[in-house]
Amino acid sequence: MTHDYDDRHGSGFDQSSTADDVLGDLDLSGRRYLVTGSSGGLGLETVRALASRGATVVMAARDRAKNDKAAEGIRSADPSARLEFLDVDLGSLESVRAAAARFVGAPGSLHGVVANAGIMATPFALSVDGFESQFAVDHLGHFLLVRELLPRLAETAASSGVASRVVVVSSAGHRMGDVDFDDVNFERREYDPFLAYGAAKTCNVLHAVGIDRRWKDRGVRAIAIHPGGIHTELGRYMTPEVISSLLARMEGGSSFSWKSIPQGAATQVWALTSPFLEGRGGVYCEDCDVSPLIADDVATVDGRGVAARAVDPDRADSLWSLSDRLIG
Repeated sequence: MTHDYDDRHGSGFDQSSTADDVLGDLDLSGRRYLVTGSSGGLGLETVRALASRGATVVMAARDRAKNDKAAEGIRSADPSARLEFLDVDLGSLESVRAAAARFVGAPGSLHGVVANAGIMATPFALSVDGFESQFAVDHLGHFLLVRELLPRLAETAASSGVASRVVVVSSAGHRMGDVDFDDVNFERREYDPFLAYGAAKTCNVLHAVGIDRRWKDRGVRAIAIHPGGIHTELGRYMTPEVISSLLARMEGGSSFSWKSIPQGAATQVWALTSPFLEGRGGVYCEDCDVSPLIADDVATVDGRGVAARAVDPDRADSLWSLSDRLIG
């Protein structure tokens, strides 16, 4: 295995930093971003923070009523917030195709995408297209959406002279299970919700690597991130005890501490906008910094690290080819 994974450090931020902290006095006027899962949790906080710095933000979510209510909350505090909407169900390839077609069929720049939406450790279920639900929502729907948006991202980069960015929200949970390219739907294995979640989050990192390898020469860079452990709707299927045990295992035992939603959104906002990452991509970040590479699924003492298998370019190519075939 060969890769050019870059493990430089020194962003100036840490696990306690918030989305507002990392943005500081940055002026994002004239920038336009798309955020999936915008109606709540980390997605909503990401939208709010970006809009508060002058960016136009496309709020992409499945439930339009909930998305509208989320936007009302932002506008009540900031009437000048520039918000747009895209209705999309990432668990349906038909919905994703239709949403992407509506978006690219209308004029407008696109400086970045935050692939934030996801589900976690769900009971076994198949999507409407017949794929295991976590693989379908967390990876395959985003793969199709981003694939359709990449030309617009490249066009914007060419016209602005500044690279566009795709931020794929993964998790330290990628270390809980690898993706089996020959059995993504658990047809030949007993289903384990945490293994499936680990596989989907591994796909997220590999997806970022794949985007960066294919599109960096056209001005699009991609970064995978781990937001940290945050109390959101993501863990709706698990008891508090299970969540705490799970996150402690992923994060390095006693070193683990919960983050607030503003702290959880910090790394994805930072990865989308920080000059620190200019000219870089295909990396995995946490706590507003580039994570160390680890040889296996055992984290470093402080709980940080990305498994080498998740940034392997050959495996990223395999996932890309498989995903292309599955979406048709």
